[in-house]
Amino acid sequence: MTMIRCIDVVSTGLLATDKLVEIGSADLVDGEVVGPSSRLCNPGVPIPPELSAIHHITDEDVADAPPWEQVLPLFLNDSVDAYAAHNRQFEAQWFTAAILKNKPLVCTYRCALRIWTNSPSYSNQVLRYWLKLDCDRSIARDVHRAGPDAYVTAFLLREELKHASVEQLIEWSNQPALLPRVMFGKYRGKLWTEVERSYLEWLLKQPDMNEDVKFTAKHHLEAAR
Repeated sequence: MTMIRCIDVVSTGLLATDKLVEIGSADLVDGEVVGPSSRLCNPGVPIPPELSAIHHITDEDVADAPPWEQVLPLFLNDSVDAYAAHNRQFEAQWFTAAILKNKPLVCTYRCALRIWTNSPSYSNQVLRYWLKLDCDRSIARDVHRAGPDAYVTAFLLREELKHASVEQLIEWSNQPALLPRVMFGKYRGKLWTEVERSYLEWLLKQPDMNEDVKFTAKHHLEAAR
């Protein structure tokens, strides 16, 4: 039996120093999606109203919930072969390698960039509708809540596994993002395969250039040799 646990968190902000207000998961077990489940957490600090406006969780909702440090271990399972998150970089701030006991953490976002280069966008909800994933709408409709988002991610992961092995997804996840299109400059909107070699070489020389951009430029330079 192969079991991959998809995880998702709702937090008071975007940094590891911020606190969690909800944790959710859904499992992909031998190709079948199981779950989701979720638990509210008391972050110990007020939830910013601009974030409540996104996920609709308020201070009153979490007042009697346990601290997130007590909730997070409930989502770990020694039987899990790997974990997955749609934006691994975000979830990994709390689900660290040590907490996951060094089990792989697949990034379904980075894998989607590799598999579907013509997607209109790469949020899990856009991919859900673009790929026509067979989610139960009554479960998936609460967008930006941890359980429903983990549930959609599990369906996305199942679709990705039709195109690549778990090992390949892990390899892609451990690399910077391979971007399908240029999002700036004179080549904005173009596929990276359409960019001139001289421009790719110039990008690699820029000290402040984004890691994903440099990785993508190097990838296409090497592919053109």
